[in-house]
Amino acid sequence: MLIKNISKKGMWLKMNKKVIIGILIAILIVIGVVVVYKVIEKSVTNRENFKYTVDNISSTPVDTVNNENLIYEKTISPNENFVSKEEDKVFYTIKIYQNNNEIRVVSSSNSSFSKDISYVIENNNKINWYPDNIRTGRFGKFLENVIDWGISRDRYWGTPLPIWQCECGHKECIGSIEELKNKGINVPKDIELHKPYIDEVHLNCPECGKEMERVKEVIDCWFDSGSMPFAQLHYPFENKELFEQNYPAQFISEAVDQTRGWFYTLLAISTAVFDRNPFENCIVLGHVLDKKGLKMSKSKGNVVDPFEVLASEGADATRWHFYTASAPWLPTRFSTDDVSEAGRKFLSTLWNVYSFYVLYADLDKFNPTEYADFVSDNVMDKWIMSKLNTLVKDVDDKLNSYDITNAALAIEDFTDELSNWYVRRNRARYWSETLTDDKIGAYVTLYRVLTTLVKVSAPFVPFITEEIYQNLVVNLDPKAEESVHLCLWPEVNEKAIDKNLEAEMDLAYKIVKLGRSARNGANIKNRQPLSKMLVSTDSLPVYYGDIIIDELNIKAVEFGADLSTHVNFEIKPNLPVLGRAYGKMIPQIRKEIGARNQMELAQTIQNGGVVTINVDGTEIELNKENLLVTMQGLEGYAFAGEGSIGVVLDTHISDELREEGHVREMISKIQNMRKESGFQVADKIKLYVSDNEMLMDVIKKFDETIKRDTLTEEIIFAANREYTETTINGEKLNMAVEVIK
Repeated sequence: MLIKNISKKGMWLKMNKKVIIGILIAILIVIGVVVVYKVIEKSVTNRENFKYTVDNISSTPVDTVNNENLIYEKTISPNENFVSKEEDKVFYTIKIYQNNNEIRVVSSSNSSFSKDISYVIENNNKINWYPDNIRTGRFGKFLENVIDWGISRDRYWGTPLPIWQCECGHKECIGSIEELKNKGINVPKDIELHKPYIDEVHLNCPECGKEMERVKEVIDCWFDSGSMPFAQLHYPFENKELFEQNYPAQFISEAVDQTRGWFYTLLAISTAVFDRNPFENCIVLGHVLDKKGLKMSKSKGNVVDPFEVLASEGADATRWHFYTASAPWLPTRFSTDDVSEAGRKFLSTLWNVYSFYVLYADLDKFNPTEYADFVSDNVMDKWIMSKLNTLVKDVDDKLNSYDITNAALAIEDFTDELSNWYVRRNRARYWSETLTDDKIGAYVTLYRVLTTLVKVSAPFVPFITEEIYQNLVVNLDPKAEESVHLCLWPEVNEKAIDKNLEAEMDLAYKIVKLGRSARNGANIKNRQPLSKMLVSTDSLPVYYGDIIIDELNIKAVEFGADLSTHVNFEIKPNLPVLGRAYGKMIPQIRKEIGARNQMELAQTIQNGGVVTINVDGTEIELNKENLLVTMQGLEGYAFAGEGSIGVVLDTHISDELREEGHVREMISKIQNMRKESGFQVADKIKLYVSDNEMLMDVIKKFDETIKRDTLTEEIIFAANREYTETTINGEKLNMAVEVIK
């Protein structure tokens, strides 16, 4: 039975072969329809394929379709997730028709792809803008309200619009030189694509056979600029790999007005052609103003000629000014004085440190390449190497995040500390007549700092860094890179970084600067020794106390001191602020302020803190805005403070201290006389003094100190010779110096 049944079925299949084939064809048609729909639907909703789908499917209007069955219809909005307004949505209707065994797909829309700005907005959101508010602010708002861009211009200069037209109405767009040569009439082999040469090229009209002429318009230059990334490489006709390796750009920068120009054209064209953002990071530059902060204009006569500034101040100083004056996106004042000040603060300081090193290294014939493995145990050397490696790391991080201003300011701050703290504290180490390990450590450390610092600074100031590099590196090391700009970025030595050491030294430096401020406030020169300084902060290691004593020319320092007994604190309500809010309660507020520890309250307020008081059940916050705080040293004391740190100098000067002050002042005068006389740093001298018995007695008392610090071999009193009159703390003294041959 089983065999028979099979046989019967076989016979039935054979008899109905045509029917089965018809059924299979029908099934395949249905499957084909479903597949086609799915492909179309996916293409429309898929960003990458969408533009190609719209370009290639039929656009025949529905009402012209005859003798066809509508088998599927669906309307979608691919941009509905990117826009909030209903009128901004783009709708596409997909219809599938069947005519016998043929399938036809029709797409229609309420808008063209070119007007669907939501894709441009999406790509814009992938860009890192500096500042970030440009992305959603100035530029983002511009994109949201963008209008159609007419790219043709009635100009002579520009890229000719590649459209030819015939009097019969037929138009044709030419996409390449090859196509132009194939379709054109007598096209020169080396055809020039600009006016007037391109206008001499005609095409045969395929509709009527007459000659077609190019339209008169050229393309908007911003279209050229927006096409630059690929057009400059003649992509896609060549350089495909090169283009794809370098697109999108990692970084671009232009002025803020390009939000309606280059930034937009790049993004719009890239979105249309490649469906992506053309650049990853963009620094938006602010406008340049005059020294008073006004917009430059010829009518105002306040235009600053940049070439004059470059000629007088140099390119490095000009660059440095723009790096440090303000964030790139903020308006920047520009004048010769501004650039000069920027150069003085950084470039002059860097050059002075370099000159200091060269001066003494040349005297000692010191070659740092011979001590490449030398390790210094000096605390100051360890500190500056720690700061250097921290700087390299910090600048690298800031540049990676396009924080150029703070990167430059970090370099400037480091250079200031290098000069005014490290070199200042270590000058005496270079004066040693013998090449001790300590002196070698000083030389090697300063050399390493300088050669690393110029590598870090080279992208900012290329000329001065190259000059220093050539002398310090290329002249000594034949294996060195021939230019600082060919060197790799310095590697960070994490082992050299000691944050605790940096914090301690930074605190000591801060205390010294406060001590100098207190001296200036009391009008007492640093050369005048003082007996004592009180510091509010807890004690530092003894080493730092010695540094502070030496730098500030004081005999002793007391840490963790109570400054309130030496300082007058005046803390009172800021009536325009507190009075407006708590008018009737001002007397009680004054009472509450007076009942508190004045030192603690003053320090808290000046440090940006907030103190809460209660007056008749009302809680009132006291801060910098509603309190007026003044702190002044009492008679015989000088005060300076910053944040939570305060210092007090005892300004009482004894006879002994006054004599030491005279000595320091005389040493300064002698050094200036050596310099003005053109003596070499290592020259030994004779010192002549006359006509002030009191000061000559002081010289006799401190003669060894004077001789040591001024390289004086002999001091001669009241000799008959030509003198220079000097003033020592109000006292007249005749002095002369003579080099010993």
